[in-house]
Amino acid sequence: MRKHSDVVVFAEYHEDHFHPITFELLSKGREIADLLKTKLIGVLIGYNVKDKASELFHYGAQKVVVFDDKRLALFDVILYKHLLVNFLKKEKPELVLMGATRLGRSLAPRVAAALNTGLTADCIDIQVDAKGDIIQVRPAFTGNIIAYIKTRTRPVMATVRYRVFKAKKLNRYGKGEIVVKSVRLPENTGIKVLRKERAKRIRISDAEVIVACGRGLKRREDIEMIEELARLLGGIVGASRPLVDEGWISRDHQVGFSGNVVRPRLYIACGISGSPQHLAGMRNSKIIIAINIDPSAPIFKVADYGIVGDLYEIIPKLIEEIKRRRKTCG
Repeated sequence: MRKHSDVVVFAEYHEDHFHPITFELLSKGREIADLLKTKLIGVLIGYNVKDKASELFHYGAQKVVVFDDKRLALFDVILYKHLLVNFLKKEKPELVLMGATRLGRSLAPRVAAALNTGLTADCIDIQVDAKGDIIQVRPAFTGNIIAYIKTRTRPVMATVRYRVFKAKKLNRYGKGEIVVKSVRLPENTGIKVLRKERAKRIRISDAEVIVACGRGLKRREDIEMIEELARLLGGIVGASRPLVDEGWISRDHQVGFSGNVVRPRLYIACGISGSPQHLAGMRNSKIIIAINIDPSAPIFKVADYGIVGDLYEIIPKLIEEIKRRRKTCG
């Protein structure tokens, strides 16, 4: 077995576009491949996707392997697994990265099981230690500790959370090798897609403005006040874990290690003390405003602007002032 062979990134292409996590994984994969002095390969599966392969070179891929077939137009986890497993057995990579998306979470464990290797899910970082070994970093025990995991088996496989890495376009990688593989698929996978329905689900990780609430709220009904401020700012409501655990708001809104990692332009934390697991999920926001009655709350350590006071007094005034200014201007 080769000591350090290639780094492989599964390029998630669905409904005529790449999931943004693809570019984040390629950027991180490029960093790791440079440390290991090896090649970064993207794997693209779908139908009529050959022309899309070159886009991956801009984020560091040196080679893109394409599986293009009409039967791959819709995601069939058995067909995707079949192609990936056969490719990875021949390629023998050191590391395989996939997104911790709904598609990735379905596909990755099946591939890992078929390869008889381990899988570390929901990683928040991938590192290379002084010996050249890959370390996978993920929250454990509901985000109360951070685990550093070294996998003995190869390839090392990990799914990575959306928005924990930054996608970086690299000018030096504008071209590369595209290899279109012949596709041989099983006749019957036991899966038949009857219809597609789009679930109503917020994507808080993509939000540019988030107004988040925490234990400072006294009643479930008071989330309406947070919703109004978020709506006025063109944003989405976020929440700390205790409110989700209480059933006050759905888990889609949760920010933190055990929820969603976010990078908005503006993050307003209302009545959130700032536990380590929450801070880790939002500390890379461009501008952070904290509103808390406790001047010693940890949230103030990461905030760009801090307001010490009762959110029940401050937020209504913010709402009133925004409305007044809009009325004046419009």
